Amino acid sequence: MARVLRLIGQAVVYLGTALLLGYFSDAPSYTHFPPGEAALRINIVHSAKHLKACRRLTAEELAKLAPNMRRPEVCERRRLPLRIEMKLDGRVLVEQDLPPTGLSGDGPSELDRRFALQPGTYRLELRMRDTARKTGYDYELTREITLAPQQNLVIDFRPESGGFILL
Repeated sequence: MARVLRLIGQAVVYLGTALLLGYFSDAPSYTHFPPGEAALRINIVHSAKHLKACRRLTAEELAKLAPNMRRPEVCERRRLPLRIEMKLDGRVLVEQDLPPTGLSGDGPSELDRRFALQPGTYRLELRMRDTARKTGYDYELTREITLAPQQNLVIDFRPESGGFILL
């Protein structure tokens, strides 16, 4: 008799678990992207220039090093912060200095932001400085963009492709 009650109890627990899993697999409904909106996302991972210029080693300095350690120049590990500015129709969305990552400040600077927008046409302005210059920017992009409902426009950065890329 106890064995039958235990089997019935197990069946009730299994059935309850299955019903809960079935319910939560479909409800409550979740809308990842609101139907009447578009999204603009900026995702940049880039290393700025070194804080100090690399220095060439002299012949004497090279001779003092072990053969496997001889390289023509030495560079400080620390990097400059990355200066990013992003405007949409003249309104500033991002304007900040991104510090380099890593324990020694030698990793890439990172930015990942998402903005929900109404569909329509916008004037997008992007600027970035990755050198020690005090004024101006090293990379710039100004473009008219048109966002459709539920469109996700991603801004990436690839210096080998000329700078900012809209995906």
